[in-house]
Amino acid sequence: MPPNRAQRPKDTTPPRTGADEKATLRGFLDYLRDAVADKVAGAPEPQVRTGGVPSGTNLLGLLRHLAFVERFYFLGEDVGDWDATMRPSAQDTVEGVLADYREAVERANQVIDACPDLALPAPRPPRPGPAPSMRWVLVHMIEETGRHAGHADILRERIDGSTGR
Repeated sequence: MPPNRAQRPKDTTPPRTGADEKATLRGFLDYLRDAVADKVAGAPEPQVRTGGVPSGTNLLGLLRHLAFVERFYFLGEDVGDWDATMRPSAQDTVEGVLADYREAVERANQVIDACPDLALPAPRPPRPGPAPSMRWVLVHMIEETGRHAGHADILRERIDGSTGR
């Protein structure tokens, strides 16, 4: 079992009953976050960083990108070059990118947990216009992470035949 999974048993699904809106949204997001991290954990070098499709998308780059997205939307950290977030450096390792992602998720969850009302604005870097609500950010992050979880499923299957969650 990958590190930091003790908080949620493997394959725990989001709550079906008895949870409020925030717990339900965070449950779905955490489920998808775990799915993406699990696809990267244990993936062999150099395939984990090798593009599996013509665009060059690779497992390590997907997880690295998602760490930047978590910090952008939940922590208000600016990103100068979104395309660069998808490209791991030669120094990036599976363990290092996983740890960075898990730290970004942990910090994001602290922000989510501290939010008393999902209608309130989420943190974000300074820019024109109103900030999106925390509700919008949670739904967007479920969509963003889910989309990349699907990409990760395909890329990992191409690497070593691994399928499923």
